[in-house]
Amino acid sequence: MKGRTSVEDPNHFPWWADAVVYQIYPRSFADSTGDGVGDIGGIIQHLDHLVDLGVDVVWLSPVHQSPQFDNGYDISDYRRIDELFGTNEQYEELLGGLHERGIKLIMDLVVNHTSTEYPGFVESRSSRTSPRRDSYWWRDPRPGFAPGEPGAEPNNWRSFFGGSAWTFDEATGQYYLHLFTPQQPDLNWETPRVRERVYEMMNWWLDKGVDGFRMDVINFISKDPTLPDGVAEASGAWGDGSPHFVNGPRIHEFLQEMHRRVFAERSGDYLTVGETPGVTVEQARLYTDRRRQELDMVFQFEHVNLDQGPGGKFDYRGLSLADLKTSWNRWQRGLGETGWNSLYLSNHDQPRIVSRFGDETRYRYESATMWATLLHLQRGTPYVYQGEEIGMTGAGFTSIDQYRDVESLNYYDEALEQGINRTAVLESLRRMSRDNARTPMQWTAGPNAGFSENTPWIPMGASHPEVNVDADRAAEKSVFRYYQALIRLRHESKLVSLGEFHLLEPEHPVLFAFKRTYGDHALLVLGNVSGEDLEVPSDLESGELVLGNYADAGERSLLRPWEARILDISTYEGG
Repeated sequence: MKGRTSVEDPNHFPWWADAVVYQIYPRSFADSTGDGVGDIGGIIQHLDHLVDLGVDVVWLSPVHQSPQFDNGYDISDYRRIDELFGTNEQYEELLGGLHERGIKLIMDLVVNHTSTEYPGFVESRSSRTSPRRDSYWWRDPRPGFAPGEPGAEPNNWRSFFGGSAWTFDEATGQYYLHLFTPQQPDLNWETPRVRERVYEMMNWWLDKGVDGFRMDVINFISKDPTLPDGVAEASGAWGDGSPHFVNGPRIHEFLQEMHRRVFAERSGDYLTVGETPGVTVEQARLYTDRRRQELDMVFQFEHVNLDQGPGGKFDYRGLSLADLKTSWNRWQRGLGETGWNSLYLSNHDQPRIVSRFGDETRYRYESATMWATLLHLQRGTPYVYQGEEIGMTGAGFTSIDQYRDVESLNYYDEALEQGINRTAVLESLRRMSRDNARTPMQWTAGPNAGFSENTPWIPMGASHPEVNVDADRAAEKSVFRYYQALIRLRHESKLVSLGEFHLLEPEHPVLFAFKRTYGDHALLVLGNVSGEDLEVPSDLESGELVLGNYADAGERSLLRPWEARILDISTYEGG
């Protein structure tokens, strides 16, 4: 495989084994034009922030031309930068600026679906006899039903954003499939022409110097062509169709074909990470086994779903630390020899970690750095989401008028229709809405936190006067400086990048402890996941402090609230 070396040989491992990726959500990062929306020019203005942090790769969420029904994840032109974010020339300036600083750039690849304004879909829906009709999933109404009437949808699949996954097109009398919004019709990957166009587009971007792709819901692209009904939900209206499109029947064939057509003959070092909701450890091994030539790593969702009840993401249940340890251990062990882990707690779809699993008021610095320690000291490639490096908190919204996310707004309407109390609905959104991660980056304590000269597209997070880049970098307790130290440690230590993972104290309710070993070297990582002092088991007291989130070493037998310690125990292990 060109550009890729064997991770089993400690002297020759992939470049991304000790790399750290930084995700930028462009509309919320920095606004250079004063229209209230972040843009490429704003990113260019802050490149040195990324250099100072020490990251190796930037993952840029979609900046392609789009009607923006789902904030750019509905693309109408895959080769053109949306004027909302800038121009193709500015994009090339950004790419060059990153490369000059030794930072790679990966783009979001959104090819499970397009926009309804994408020319291919406009042509597809123009006529039942259109030569591009089979580029999408068009179906007749369910037998026995009149077109367009309730229950006439071809199957009972629910959209991820609520309601049916089918929309009726009156002009042609058929329905089209959309797993997300009606403005995001699903491509039919069974059609070879569709795949060829995708590969051509990917090669076009790679020829321009892009260093790889983060692939949006890539394990959804293969559907069971018969499109059978899903498992009926308790509400009775819709069903769960995921068994028929998650890790579908031809998914590995499609990804291997993609590799052959796009990456196999290239000499560069590229990164491919697939967003794969619903993937198991066993399936992830198939996706990331480098002998199979599919993906370098995947984003799995098991650990970020643990605080959700049977009602889904807005059914908040709180986190069981034992469950999280079990999950992380399963993935560390499962991909320890074959495949590779991506490490994340935050992104544009997840609430801010310090508000979700930490303490955003009394121990914001400590809990932010404690979680960072537990994540970055695992084996895999860490992902830092913008603002995570200064401990940004959740949005703190109190009114539905403050929200912009289509998923959140749809949930609000649907929940009220079901008779759920408005206060309870707003509390669910406060905890779990994607908008918690999408409030503007907080650069300064000034107006609009230095994000824009004018009113931002979404309200500022409530914490911006106190929590911002300027304040954090000047603070005695700086989340940013702690992230710098974690990233340096990964760059400098093969133990951190390649060592084996050993979970300790699996059932302890607030102590997270694990070892990393590599040859004769060993590290012990301890985290107190609570706001109270914690006695350390006597067998975990030894070691030389490598890094901790308290200014002094403290008592070896005691972990203070949200304290994290990284200890070198090599000599204590007989090394």
